[in-house]
Parts: sequence; structure tokens; C-alpha cells
Amino acid sequence: MPTEAQPDSLTEQVTPERIGGQCRTHLASTPAELLSALPLTADAARSVSAGRRMTRRVLSGDDDRLLVVVGPCSIHDVNAGLEYAKSLAELADDLADDLAVVMRVYVEKPRTTVGWTGLLTDPGLDGSLDLNLGLRTARTLMLEVAELGLPIATEWLSPAAPAYLADLVSWGAIGARTVESQVHRQLASGLPMPVGMKNGSNGSVGVAVDAIRSAAASHAYLGIAPDGGTVTQRTSGNPDCHVVLRGASDRPNYRAEDVRETARRLKAAALPTGLVIDASHGNSGKNHVRQALVAREIGAQVATGGTDVRGVMLEGFLLPGRQELGLDEPEFGQSVTDPCMGWEATVDVLRDLAAATRRRRAAPTATR
Repeated sequence: MPTEAQPDSLTEQVTPERIGGQCRTHLASTPAELLSALPLTADAARSVSAGRRMTRRVLSGDDDRLLVVVGPCSIHDVNAGLEYAKSLAELADDLADDLAVVMRVYVEKPRTTVGWTGLLTDPGLDGSLDLNLGLRTARTLMLEVAELGLPIATEWLSPAAPAYLADLVSWGAIGARTVESQVHRQLASGLPMPVGMKNGSNGSVGVAVDAIRSAAASHAYLGIAPDGGTVTQRTSGNPDCHVVLRGASDRPNYRAEDVRETARRLKAAALPTGLVIDASHGNSGKNHVRQALVAREIGAQVATGGTDVRGVMLEGFLLPGRQELGLDEPEFGQSVTDPCMGWEATVDVLRDLAAATRRRRAAPTATR
């Protein structure tokens, strides 16, 4: 993985002091420069293309497998992330008859107030905010994961990030904090992969439904060209957006009655009723032990034959729980953001979900 400083051609520019504080700007690599230095390989391109087809087919109901988006809350250690990816690739292949597995390679971390903002913006985990190194590190990691044959999922937070990374991503998410943002709805309308719209942090599913309707329409907005210039982006709309139920701070929304109500809302808006449930966040109270229990409850819903639940999101890493940043001897493969299931628990949960998919196929009420 890259550890060196960026090329000398990338110079720093300091702006004059502005009202309200100082503003320092750094000239980042243009998308064209980064993609030229780290091009999409043939193996990675095949993985991305196959992953997009797979997720579209599962979400539309044309593929009766269950989509599982699983991986670290946010990757902070690329070596641990790659070790996890290698193990997940083997497990995904083993369960491929029943599960369509996509790995979370989340490189931006949205914050309610402040905190570590992710590998993309702070790869040193020390506040140095070396964005050029972060871009190279994130793209290198995604390339290596894609070359393993694993489709990649990520949350789109910075509107500029897709210009550098979208060609490697098979499934995207718009988070609970940004689902009401017009900027992110416009962004999703032009993304070349299915995008999950999470319910609002207060639990509102209506804002996610509105986001899907908005992203399905054409838009024009300011974007970044390959040469780094500002351009007008015109989109034709993204038909593959869907709701992700992630609960709220005071209540979950993964139960059968929540799924039925969400499907009713989607149907009333003339939208497909297939959805994804996030077993973490508000649905588990960010408790990694509880997350495994929630995932099994979701699996029980799937097994009864209902087809509105098309996918499950899980936060898992090599070791269970979480640790604080800045430890003298950090644990390899343990999250520094939200607590995650460990690898053994993840394997058990995925095998249970695969079994639930098989039971759904056999259920007399299962329809497509």
C-alpha cells in the first residue's frame, strides 16, 4: 500500500486569511491523474461489472438470492481490510448459490459532530488530513479487493469522491445524515450502480422514499471533470435506488410490520417494494452482539417466503467490538469506529442467512 508522499508536481497553495478563520487549500490529484496512475485492471473491471449486474438482479427480484453487504464499519488499516477481503471472498464463493455477497469498503466516515473522518480524508489517523495519500490509498485498496472477485460497496459522502472511485464500486449508499440532501440525491441520479437510501436518523422512511423518487429523475448540477475542472453534470436518473431500513436512535425498524409499512409506502409512490435491512446502527443499538441476533430475526422473516426483504447489511471485521484510536498496541482487525461482529460470528450469520434463503425458495408463499 502507498506510504510515500505525493509527486512533486502536486503543489500546495495557501489562501489568504478569511473571515471566521484560516482556509488552507491543497491541490489534489485530478481524477484523470489518479486513474492513470492506478488504472482499472481487466480483472477488477469484470468484478465491478458482474457485481452491478448481480445487485440489480437481486434487488429487482430476477435473482432469488439474498444480497448481503458486509464488512468493516470503516476501514482504517488496509492490511487488515485485505485480510478480511480474502477470507470473505472464499466464504462468498462457498455460499454463492444462496447469497450475493458484496464487501463494505467504506473509506469515508460521516460524523454527528466530530471525529475521525475516514481513510479517504485522514489515512494517517492522526489529523494530518493528507487527502492525496488518502485518495491513492483508497483506490489501491479497492483495486485489490475487486481483483479478488469481490464486488465493492461504499457510502458516498463527498460529492467529489465518485470521480475518483465510482468505477470500482458495485453498490452505493446514501447515509441517514445526507439522505435529505439535494446534492446527494442529484449525485445518486448519475451513479452507475444501485444505491441504497437509508431512512433518516430520526427513523423517517418518507425521506428515503422521496430520495428514491428524486434520484430516479434527471438532474443538472456542478461536478468535477476528469481534468479537475468544474463542469455541468447532466444525469438521466438512476432506476436502481431502494430503501435501506437502519432504525433510529430510539427504536428499530427491521421487524415484519416495519417491512410491510415500508412496502406500502413504496407501492403508494409507484416504486418497487424490494428493500434492504441494516442489522447494525439503530436496529441493533450499535451493539455488535445484538447485531447478530437482529440478522437472525431478519433471516426468519426471509425464511417465511416474503420477498420484499432483498438484502441485509452487516458490520463485521476480523475481531469483535471496537477500540479507540491512538493506542500504543492497537488490535489488528478491530474497528476504530462502530463495533463490529468478529469473523466467526459473521460466518455463522451468513450461513444462517443462506439457509433462510433456501427455506424461502421452498416456502409455499414465496412469489416473484
